[in-house]
Amino acid sequence: MDLSLNRRAASLADRMEEEAKLLHIAVRRLGNGTRVIDCGVEVEGGLDAGRRLAEVCLASLATVRLTSADVTGLGLPAVEVVTDHPVIACLASQYAGWLIDPSGYTAMGSGPARTLARVERELYGKIRYAESCDRAVLVLESRALPDERVAAFVAERCGLPPGALTLLVAPTASMAGAVQVAARAVETGMHKMLELGFDVAKVRSGLGVSPVAPVAANDVRAIGWTNDCLLYGGRAYFAVHATDQEIETLIEQLPAVASPDYGRPFEELFNRYGGDFYKIDPLLFSPARVTINNLATGRVLSAGRLNPEVLRASLGLP
Repeated sequence: MDLSLNRRAASLADRMEEEAKLLHIAVRRLGNGTRVIDCGVEVEGGLDAGRRLAEVCLASLATVRLTSADVTGLGLPAVEVVTDHPVIACLASQYAGWLIDPSGYTAMGSGPARTLARVERELYGKIRYAESCDRAVLVLESRALPDERVAAFVAERCGLPPGALTLLVAPTASMAGAVQVAARAVETGMHKMLELGFDVAKVRSGLGVSPVAPVAANDVRAIGWTNDCLLYGGRAYFAVHATDQEIETLIEQLPAVASPDYGRPFEELFNRYGGDFYKIDPLLFSPARVTINNLATGRVLSAGRLNPEVLRASLGLP
């Protein structure tokens, strides 16, 4: 089933361009026609720009709402994400699974353009989703704005001319960047289910809430804070149609606490592994607490816990 993710996301990006001044973002066209929407590199951006950015990542198949959370005693903004299309919204679109790495530029790519490039062949094979579209939309987590060469790299892999491409950019250490990472409580849970071998097609709905990290002084610190807000302060609820035995097998492995790398601030782990993100246990990336409601039997199971102690240590709070 083709849900026109790129077309849905392009409509959201069009609206962001119309309201650029209100959102404190900037829009430019590269020489090859690619539209670049800067949400925090050369502009300040804001919380609502981050909320819109998260909606683009999810291709408008989820409701994204700003709220508040008090995990550490420090009142922080938070993001709530609700979706009745968790596989397509979170895995086919939102998951940051495409490393954009033409020489001289590096960014993590999220959003529906991934469905056209299909660099992640194994993932798309598992979830059995494909689409075709005459527009492509990709969200880049990067400190640098893309140039024509980067745009051509992305467009060529999507099978489209650069003029059909929209790139939205925000560094991790920005308000918009922090919001779009916090909006991943459902996505991280879904991806971990996939990695654990659970049939994610059995997940019918998801709701996640995570604190939004304060804007850090640099992107390395921001990577630590944003991840810790999810790992130690994020909560996710999933409505699943499966057997109780399947859920019992899954639930204890699903929250972040199940990983051997759990329990230390993320920046400390990042430094321990020599700055190599991929050496960190991939099963660490999941919400702090997870609840599953089995629609087939009415049973409710929950595992994991919020960990304000580690989150406070990460944020440098006494």
